[in-house]
Amino acid sequence: MAAEKAEYGVALVCRCVAVSSAGFYAWSRRRLSDRDEGDRRLAVEIAAVHTESRRTYGSPRIHQELQAQGRRVSRKRVARLMRAQGLRGRRRCRQPRTTDSQHPWPVADNVLNRAFDVATPNTVWAGDITYVATREGWVYLAVLLDLWSRRVVGYAMSHEPTRAVVLDALRQALARRPRRAVLTHHSDRGSQYASQDYRALLGAEGIACSMSRRGNCWDNAVVESFFGTLKTELAETSWPTRAAAVAAVADYIDVFYNRQRRHSSLGYLSPVAYELQQARGHAAA
Repeated sequence: MAAEKAEYGVALVCRCVAVSSAGFYAWSRRRLSDRDEGDRRLAVEIAAVHTESRRTYGSPRIHQELQAQGRRVSRKRVARLMRAQGLRGRRRCRQPRTTDSQHPWPVADNVLNRAFDVATPNTVWAGDITYVATREGWVYLAVLLDLWSRRVVGYAMSHEPTRAVVLDALRQALARRPRRAVLTHHSDRGSQYASQDYRALLGAEGIACSMSRRGNCWDNAVVESFFGTLKTELAETSWPTRAAAVAAVADYIDVFYNRQRRHSSLGYLSPVAYELQQARGHAAA
């Protein structure tokens, strides 16, 4: 009624909905209850967190973010106020696979064997390749994640899914991260990872090699999950140019995913925040 009265007048709107004009004016002057006023303020905070998350967070992560800000509120209340505002997290869709395991190169045993919960940094790096669509054609993304913190420690992008792009991602990780005496590299059986050049670099760095079983995406589930998250949460489904896609993916990984996005398996900390928390704990000990 409040929205329609400017165009149709209070008397006509009240007659249409069988409400007295006096009742309408009494309602409009009535002060919001403490609960309603609290909901109004909380809805504004929820909308702000949702915007800051690049409109990717659903109620669980928004609830965690509000708690981190000192807000004591239930997850059900957050979900209710999100529904009222039409806010929702992004949902992922399935994508076709790009692995080519039909090649003459030797493959390694599955040493990792789905032991994804890693207790120390730079003990297991997991890698894979995916693609994003642009109106100029595909752009291929290779990543390496440290399974300890789920942080992307190396990544590279290219117009072609060749061994050069996975080598660039590996070289970036090697330049960025101090390595332990024992480091395992896990990937699928794709020709890029089984190639002579890639295996030679792993060998030169003293890195053990582990590969998923044939056709078994669950053996590399952490990286598969990261790709699903990235494709779900990037705002565009297709960029006008490859350069635009490269810039968007770099911004997502370096600015948002590694440093800001709350990860459920890390107690709803970002990978960087988790690493800092662990470092402070070790220093205190």
